[in-house]
Amino acid sequence: MHDALKRRGADVLLLDQRQSAETTVVLQVGASGRVSGHVDGPASTTDLDSVDALYLRPVETERACGSGSPSDPVYLRAVATDAAMITWADVASTIVVNRPAAMAVNNSKPHQLRMIAACGFSVPDTLVTTDAVAVGRFLHRHHDVIYKSTSGVRSIVSRLGPTRRDALEDVANCPTQFQEYVPGADIRVHVVGDDILATEICSKADDYRYASRSNLDVAMVPIVLPEKVAAACRAMVHSMGLNVAGIDLRRTPDDKWYCFEVNPSPGFTFFEAATGQPIAATIANFLLGYDDPEFQDPRCAEARGGMET
Repeated sequence: MHDALKRRGADVLLLDQRQSAETTVVLQVGASGRVSGHVDGPASTTDLDSVDALYLRPVETERACGSGSPSDPVYLRAVATDAAMITWADVASTIVVNRPAAMAVNNSKPHQLRMIAACGFSVPDTLVTTDAVAVGRFLHRHHDVIYKSTSGVRSIVSRLGPTRRDALEDVANCPTQFQEYVPGADIRVHVVGDDILATEICSKADDYRYASRSNLDVAMVPIVLPEKVAAACRAMVHSMGLNVAGIDLRRTPDDKWYCFEVNPSPGFTFFEAATGQPIAATIANFLLGYDDPEFQDPRCAEARGGMET
């Protein structure tokens, strides 16, 4: 994103979390309730009122500064800086991709799944449990089941094969999400404002993101969504308060569309590298202003035109 914005001549400030302990964030609440302030970094000071748009891609503070000890003053200083920036991102009077409060919906996959269903998408029958007997009944009902984490922490989606069934008693240690297996084609949809870039993924892996671990291939191709599905994706993302999201869909052989998840901080470079889709450029356009011809990338215009067909 930094490179995409710089290519458009944007004045960009990159806040490197590895320098959080050397950075001070000062926030002030005015009489009107507006929050202003400034960021004093190692090399410069930035007035937050001068910021027109904000793109967030934070990592855990302990990962960034190499320490997670509560007795380490460097770590504690970094925590305070990161917390202040996240606080400002939630209340800033500017474009934010995405506000932390809106992104929090991904912290509970079962909760998010209910929101997805309320938006009109089909969702797989789901069980969250610590009871191995309940899993057995669920497996008997659906025969083919996958499992994954219930939180926003990335996990590898896997089929509940014979070897894993022997370890079902382990669910007593951690609530686990089980879902009926839905056959069909995987579709990843990146929603950016009103723009949509969709990719169809072909792989025999249970989780195509980790196909190489099983020596399996992954093929990706850009596609144009049916307008009804595209409109539903836009409406769902907007209803969640998000400006940008990555949606995981599956189209069944009988043309039924299931939605599994909405990622508010999608790792889109994986798809952009494989397909050439201008996802970063489209997000940059959103941050800088869609309607300014100076910032238009021809590939974005082509993508937008194709998606509205």
